[in-house]
Amino acid sequence: MTRVVTAADTALLLEAADLDEAMRLLPRLREAALPGVTELVPAARTILVRFDPRAVRAADLAERLLAVEPAAERAASDASVTIPVRYDGQDLDEVAGLLGVSAEEVVARHQAAAWSVAFTGYAPGFGYLVGDDDLFQVPRRSSPRTRIPAGSVGLAGAFSGVYPRESPGGWQLIGRTDARMWDLGREPAALLAPGTAVRFERVERELVEAAPAERPAVDSAHALEVVRPGLQLLVQDLGRPGMAATGVSASGTADRTALRAANRAVGNDPGTPALELAGGGAVLRARGPAVVAIAGGTAEATVEGPAGTAAVVHGAPVALDDGDELRIGAVTAGLRALVAVRGGIALEPALGSLATDTLAGLGPAPLAAGDVLPLHGPAAAPHAVDPVPAALGAPPAPGQEVPLRIVLGPRADWFAPAALEALTGQAWLVTPRSDRVGVRLEGEPLERARDGELPSEGAVTGAIQVPPDGQPVLFLPDHPLTGGYPIVGAVVDDDLDLAGQLPPGARIRFVLVDEPPIDLGAPA
Repeated sequence: MTRVVTAADTALLLEAADLDEAMRLLPRLREAALPGVTELVPAARTILVRFDPRAVRAADLAERLLAVEPAAERAASDASVTIPVRYDGQDLDEVAGLLGVSAEEVVARHQAAAWSVAFTGYAPGFGYLVGDDDLFQVPRRSSPRTRIPAGSVGLAGAFSGVYPRESPGGWQLIGRTDARMWDLGREPAALLAPGTAVRFERVERELVEAAPAERPAVDSAHALEVVRPGLQLLVQDLGRPGMAATGVSASGTADRTALRAANRAVGNDPGTPALELAGGGAVLRARGPAVVAIAGGTAEATVEGPAGTAAVVHGAPVALDDGDELRIGAVTAGLRALVAVRGGIALEPALGSLATDTLAGLGPAPLAAGDVLPLHGPAAAPHAVDPVPAALGAPPAPGQEVPLRIVLGPRADWFAPAALEALTGQAWLVTPRSDRVGVRLEGEPLERARDGELPSEGAVTGAIQVPPDGQPVLFLPDHPLTGGYPIVGAVVDDDLDLAGQLPPGARIRFVLVDEPPIDLGAPA
């Protein structure tokens, strides 16, 4: 029997008996087209169901989900792929010890097994492969690596997979391939799709590193030159929603309210791509006239040009002449300043968006000194200016305690009662190791009530994931789409922009919302 539990105030997690049932439920859920459902994200034995709470109540949707019957059989595919692998992974010997066989037998059986793609997720091009050899039941690493090279072949639980690009991860690494798992110049971009049959083939040759792509030259009458990028300068918009089932995260700006406000201040549509500056310290030079506005994180800013130096009012539009420099100092409250430019940025979108996904490597690369961004020009903006309202309030400062509302679930039952009390009973420190993937917190560790591995399942922005060390990670827009560490709760959607502005040194106080979490059906 299936079970439905709360995953966020905008998502439910449908839990099936096993992978097979989850894969048979997925097409029936798509056919049902339940009102309010915006996205379905399959995983090992769950389906994350995103919904619009303005269109359907969570409790009503949960009952409708339980009423959907799985198909009799899984959908078949005749696609097949052979992946060449050099079996020299740094965890190969450890995996062999865990499985009680030699390293050579691990390699031989990994090649001999018939693998197929059960589902995709985590990152664009990442396929979760299941095989027909029962040997492969491998625990994740107790401490995930912060850097796994692109092409690494790994094992976790009953799955094998290939990392499409450099990223963090907790899988056990047994080899590496130079097969391109994700290529936007190819149709389809992903080498692996659900149902694809996969064989691994051993090769001994050295793998060739691809040369980094050169940045294209820009020739535009309207452009911004990056003189100094500050700590991190990215192009961001409202992201790529609705593509998680293919491994593509929504990503997008960490402060949607600030993006919309900055765009209104220069006369753009609210979701027009802008610049997201983390920490401050940037200098931008205008090529041709431009109009800009800054919202979000608070920083002193000036315009310097032949006419002298003028202060920039936060949230108000300011005109730049050709050669003028916009100088943005350190962000003193909040973390991310959004810089909108009248008319918008004239770059080619990737999958319909200019958002820079730092984990997946989608969208424009992080900006560096000397980069030149072409602009559509001031005349391209369709609206009158609308300065940022004061009602937005001041963003949080280092040392400040910030309340964030949360709902419990979907794996709150994996934690001891004392851990749930500690979740809301203490102020969590925002550490400097935080980034757009997640806010890494420090406090009294959360103690688990259950041991063991959790099969990979979908996660939302705002999810509070708890690794084995008990120190939570609050997911931000570039988080992995699926993961195997339990999620104890999630920040409500209305507080996500505030979470995206938390600077190192701030403290979070999680506050439970009044509505009880949903838990219908029976655990598998």
